[in-house]
Amino acid sequence: MAVKMKIEGAGDIERALAELPRGTAKGVMRRSMKKSLKPVALMAEGVSPFTIAVTSKLTARQRREARGDRGRSKVVLYVGPVQPDGEDAPHAHLYEFGTGPRVQSSTGRATGAMPARPFLRPAWDMAQPVMLATLRREVWAEIEKAVERARRKAARS
Repeated sequence: MAVKMKIEGAGDIERALAELPRGTAKGVMRRSMKKSLKPVALMAEGVSPFTIAVTSKLTARQRREARGDRGRSKVVLYVGPVQPDGEDAPHAHLYEFGTGPRVQSSTGRATGAMPARPFLRPAWDMAQPVMLATLRREVWAEIEKAVERARRKAARS
C-alpha cells in the first residue's frame, strides 16, 4: 500500500529547501522523514511478529512497481516489515491481510485460512497526526543545522 501526502501551508519550508543545494535538501528531508516515521514503525512493531524498518531499500519487484516514486529531487522512504537480518519479509502481507481457504492443487490437502491481523495500517492511522507535526518540526531543525554548517564552511574558505 502506498500513501502519498501533500502538506498544505508548507510553502515556507519549500522555499527554504529550494535555497539549499539539492543534495543537502534531500539529506535534510531524508533525516527528517526518518525521525517522523519512527513512531509508525514502533507502533506497528509492537503489534506484529515482524521487525518494522524505515528504509529506502526495496526488492527488485518492489522497485519495478514503485518506478514513479523516483526522481532527481524526490525523497521516498518506506515503512514495512523486514526479517531480523534486514531482508524483506515476503510473507508479511499474508499476516496483514489474511488469506482465504487454501487447497494444494496437486494433493488436494487443505491448509486452512489465515485471518487478517492488520498491524501497519492501524499504526499509520494512529501516528499520522503526530507524524506530520514531527515532520514539520524536524525539517526546520534540519534546515537550520544545514544553514549553520554551510555558514561555518564558508567562514573557513
